[in-house]
Amino acid sequence: MRALRAAFLSQRLIVGIGLAVLLVISAASIAMDVRSRTDTAWVDHTLDVLNKIADVRLLIRRAESAARGFALTNDENFAREFRETSSAIPETLADLKKAVSDNDDESRLVASTEPLLSRRLAIIAELVRLQAAHDSAGRTALISKAEGRVAMDKLSANLDSLSAEEHRLLAVRSAQSDWSGKVLLTTDLVGVLLILILAMYLIRGAYLSNRALATSLTAARAANESLEAEVVAQEEHIGAVNEVVRHSFSVMENTFNTIAEAVLVVDTRGDILLTNPAAERLLGHRDDMSIADLWKINTFCETDGTTIQPENRPYTLALRGQFLDQREVVVRPHDGRKQVRVSVSGRPLRDAAGKISGACLVVHDITDLHEAERKLQQAQKLEAIGKLTGGVAHDFNNMLTVITGTMEVLMDELQGNPDALQTAALVGQAAERCTELIQHLLAFARKQPLRPRNIDINTAILDIAKLLRPTLGEQIEIDAILEDDVAEAHVDSSQLAHSLVNMAINSRDAMPEGGKLLLETRSVVLDEAYARANPDVTSGPYVMIAVSDSGCGMPPEVCDQAFDPFFTTKGVGKGSGLGLSMVYGFVKQSGGHIKIYSEPGHGTTIRLYLPPASAVEEAQAIAGAPVLRGGEAILVVEDDPIVRDFVMAQLRSLGYRTIAAADSREALSCVQSGAPFDLLFTDVILPGGMSGRQLADETERLRPGTKVLFTSGYTDNAIVHHGRLDEGVVLLSKPYRKSDLARMVRVALGDLSGDVGQQPIAQPPQPDKAQRRA
Repeated sequence: MRALRAAFLSQRLIVGIGLAVLLVISAASIAMDVRSRTDTAWVDHTLDVLNKIADVRLLIRRAESAARGFALTNDENFAREFRETSSAIPETLADLKKAVSDNDDESRLVASTEPLLSRRLAIIAELVRLQAAHDSAGRTALISKAEGRVAMDKLSANLDSLSAEEHRLLAVRSAQSDWSGKVLLTTDLVGVLLILILAMYLIRGAYLSNRALATSLTAARAANESLEAEVVAQEEHIGAVNEVVRHSFSVMENTFNTIAEAVLVVDTRGDILLTNPAAERLLGHRDDMSIADLWKINTFCETDGTTIQPENRPYTLALRGQFLDQREVVVRPHDGRKQVRVSVSGRPLRDAAGKISGACLVVHDITDLHEAERKLQQAQKLEAIGKLTGGVAHDFNNMLTVITGTMEVLMDELQGNPDALQTAALVGQAAERCTELIQHLLAFARKQPLRPRNIDINTAILDIAKLLRPTLGEQIEIDAILEDDVAEAHVDSSQLAHSLVNMAINSRDAMPEGGKLLLETRSVVLDEAYARANPDVTSGPYVMIAVSDSGCGMPPEVCDQAFDPFFTTKGVGKGSGLGLSMVYGFVKQSGGHIKIYSEPGHGTTIRLYLPPASAVEEAQAIAGAPVLRGGEAILVVEDDPIVRDFVMAQLRSLGYRTIAAADSREALSCVQSGAPFDLLFTDVILPGGMSGRQLADETERLRPGTKVLFTSGYTDNAIVHHGRLDEGVVLLSKPYRKSDLARMVRVALGDLSGDVGQQPIAQPPQPDKAQRRA
């Protein structure tokens, strides 16, 4: 019984103990279960706080990314994304603040983070506003303060502290949860079967807690991966934007490096910060050179040749705040490079505070433009001189007509007085010399009537070379290089021969100790580029004749005046200085181009570019005709009374009847009155309201078939166009002799066959004896 009692008691004790243990275990299990649930809730709470912190970080990064995207591209979508993100941040921060309200330290940390976040967003918003306004200076100034970076650093530090604290709490609470599970499991194992159900319950509770924790961790991991994916997408977008920026920069850099203007950016110390390849070509710039170094390797002068003083240098003026616009400067390199004329523009550069931080200079090469302007001015000067000399030659020829014609009569009457005859001959020679000078003037003024025809240039050059050998002397070696298939030229052969003789004698005078004269011919084509560089040239085919010598040559200042009339480098009485001016006028009047090349000590080359032969069939020159007399009536129209009286006396001596008229009005009255005459002999330039050509046209209308003979000291557009007589015009050029007058009267009346415009061509006057190239 006792045993049973003992067993019962023991059983009861065991049961009691078991029950007690069960109760204890149950109580412990209940307590541990409660503890486990509490730990799980705190873990969930911690994870929720971490998620809210991650949300705040994500929104801040999105705002910054949107701001950077807008700064790079000015894309309004980025600005809109920034505003939407900024508006969502306060609400997310409020949720975070509420979530940590149970933790005083974290609450204070969040509270201190809130103004930092507001300031950071304000700075980013201000940057977006400045970028939208294109205020680069304001944006640079705001960035330079680094206020946003300081705020972001503090903000990141606060968020990092929050995250660290929450991670610490998560670790502590997870450890506590694990410990509770282990205690519960140990208790269940000690209670074996009695606490199996409780143990299973606790295990199940722990399992559920762990699963909830794993689920939370998985969700946090997924959120983190999503955040990383968005960051990668933003980085790819920013990379694409950077590529666009790099491409734009490359285009700008290539443009900067290929422009013809030299660009120099200098700082206040004179160091060159930025330049392009054109600076090397124009100024000789090399790497690591300062602006002072450029002044050492070049001499910079004003256009008048004076050296620019340091205080007046372009970069000095720009650094003082002055604006320079197209200031012309002459650059003379010291290393043998060609001198150039440039136009310099400059502007001061200022920093964000408005203080001058440097200067930018733009240097434009205007050498070719200046040369074209110089050539144009030279052509205009020669044209003006030509008009003046043409007018002088007209009046002078009137006087020479009387002098030369009268001298013929006087010499006939002085045949029995040798001394007086010799004196008269000297006067006649002087008149002939004046005639030669007038012909030079007319050639330069392009007022001489040319009679061009198609000629074989090579044959003409060889014939002239034969004549030159005795003229130039044995000390001058004459050589010719003639292109075999050179085209024919359409020029006045007499004037061409005269021009080449003038140039040859100029070459001889440039070689007093002897030398070599080279004559060349070639067919050439002057292209558009050459025509642009020489404004007086028409592009197209030409026949080129070059006359080169090995003489002393000419400096540039002499070359510039070589074609000016009366310009000579010889002493007084040793030449008129009209040789090359005559050549210039002849070539221009023929529709050609002339170019002179010379260097002191290296000789001179003059190239004539003549028009090629025309397809018009050339008229044959008429043979000389004997002086004939006549008895026809001639209406003489001449405004100069001395010339008029002389002509009428000469015509009467040849047997003609004459009617005199002093101007076109009086001549027209004679025609209208029915006065009988067989030939109208009229000056081209007349007073009375009509020119000689107009008078002839009106006479033809009133009296069809009337013969006309024109005379003039120089030609104008009345009967000459493009330097050539109009078709059907008969011209007797002043001054003329009695034999010339007699012959041309018969030509005009139709007694002599041949070219009605042809007049006997005297041998070209010999060039000045010692004419030297001007």
